[in-house]
Amino acid sequence: MKTARNTLKLAPLAALLAASSAMATNGYFSHGYGMKAKGMGGVATALAQDSFGGANNPASMVFAGSRLDVGLDWFSPVRSAERSGAGFATLNGKVDSGSENFLIPEFGYNQMVRNDLSLGVSVYGNGGMNTTYPQGTFDCGGGPANMLCGSGELGVDLMQLIIAPTLAFKLNAQHSVGASLLLGYQRFKANGLQAFDNAPGFPPFSGSPGNVTNRGYDSATGAGLRVGYMGRLSDAFSIGAAYSSKVNMSKFKKYRGLFAGDGDFDIPSNYSVGVAFMPSAAWTLALDYGRINYSGVASVGNPSLPVAPLGAANGPGFGWKDVNVVKIGTAWRMNDAWTLRAGYNRGDNPITPADVTFNILAPGVMKDHYTLGFTWGAGKDSELTGALMVAPRQRVSGPSLFNGVMGPGAAGNETISMRETSLGLAWSKKF
Repeated sequence: MKTARNTLKLAPLAALLAASSAMATNGYFSHGYGMKAKGMGGVATALAQDSFGGANNPASMVFAGSRLDVGLDWFSPVRSAERSGAGFATLNGKVDSGSENFLIPEFGYNQMVRNDLSLGVSVYGNGGMNTTYPQGTFDCGGGPANMLCGSGELGVDLMQLIIAPTLAFKLNAQHSVGASLLLGYQRFKANGLQAFDNAPGFPPFSGSPGNVTNRGYDSATGAGLRVGYMGRLSDAFSIGAAYSSKVNMSKFKKYRGLFAGDGDFDIPSNYSVGVAFMPSAAWTLALDYGRINYSGVASVGNPSLPVAPLGAANGPGFGWKDVNVVKIGTAWRMNDAWTLRAGYNRGDNPITPADVTFNILAPGVMKDHYTLGFTWGAGKDSELTGALMVAPRQRVSGPSLFNGVMGPGAAGNETISMRETSLGLAWSKKF
């Protein structure tokens, strides 16, 4: 257990690094957790490949054995926003987000306490949103402005970290259950939203003026629970299921005039079911279906069209709908040293044309993700794993929210778009 104590000392460092990351793939969740899953389209619910059961399926940890997994992923989202057809020509234009490179660490440790009992921890960046648009050449009638009629740089920075202590137990040789305590930390800031902070010349959008924008970083903490089941029904076939409750977070007090519910921004509940088929010792085929319940968090799921002030319980949100995610992956054990992987991840776009304006800040429009990966056995108990993900550009267009302020058609239409690439490497040690 000395190894376990020394290894777990790395968890706070991994947590600090993960808190500096930003993601947006299946909505704002990552397309996968753990480098092996990332190389297979994110599929993981019915597999026991590493110590990231706290992010995927807690029940898998007791089949994964004693091990340490440490990785780093380079993630590059390329975002842009454009307005065209506005009656006021000074509102037209295009801007690109300047933040395009992020390093996202991952850390997992698992210890077999007995043959039928494991205790571990998974540390991971759950997801995030980050945009930094320059002011550009826009003019909303009062001089130079950014695309949302505020001043200076426009954007948000949301980061979510989960530390997941995980306990898994074998009911018998084939079936296991597990649970992870989800300890959440998040921080957020927004810039350039002065027009929504009850600025002169605009409607009184917020119920708490002065707590909408340019307040610097604020943080929140909370907790939730993930539970899971895994069944190895035969040497060739396994199944799995996992459910995560909503992670109830404390409120962003500095932004209680922006987020619905007086600054509330919980992490939504989600679930997945999966199957894996091993037709031979060399091949694995796996499929996951998952759902992320964004509509259960008011600040994310409420429609952006104002029916109440920003910050109110029923105030505007990002208008995100719940998303379904299908992940399919394959692994080929080429020889004792090399395993190759490939996968595909298809998720719904949570953003509708009616909600494009607010989502200039968070253009999580991605649908298709194509992945490749490998593992190289670097020694008897060590291995290196790599993963590549490419997500082609997606776009959503819709009428500007400012048409309701400036008059029908006056602000034209807006388009948000994004494409993504990630490339990661992880080292694993088996004990």
